[in-house]
Amino acid sequence: MAEARILIVDDEKEFRDTLVKLLGRRGYDVSTAQDGAQGLRVVLRGGIDVVLLDLKMPGLSGIDTLREFKRISPGLEVIILTGHLLKSTEQEGMTLGAFAYLTKPCTVAELVQTIEAARAARAAGEPSGEEGLS
Repeated sequence: MAEARILIVDDEKEFRDTLVKLLGRRGYDVSTAQDGAQGLRVVLRGGIDVVLLDLKMPGLSGIDTLREFKRISPGLEVIILTGHLLKSTEQEGMTLGAFAYLTKPCTVAELVQTIEAARAARAAGEPSGEEGLS
């Protein structure tokens, strides 16, 4: 598979910077956005394969951002990566088409495995949310 283009949408700069380094070392092309509105602008430009999306951000919430991602790019795979584990939010995210819901902190191996599963689902044209890992 070609190099994956990953977008990290998270309001915590240190977390974004750490993930850029960790994923970059594994061959991913990583972009970042500090909030949902900026993330939407990046996705609108095209070229993103998988989004890592935080839920708790100022402005547009993660759930609202997910809803917009799926409206503008239905085949985009979105992995919710959050420090706030709420079953109701997890269910809503999966219903809206999130591929997976991971809680911070997760291991790099778990994150990479989930990214690769999301890429495979996207390549196969599988509907989002049905092959999601939780």
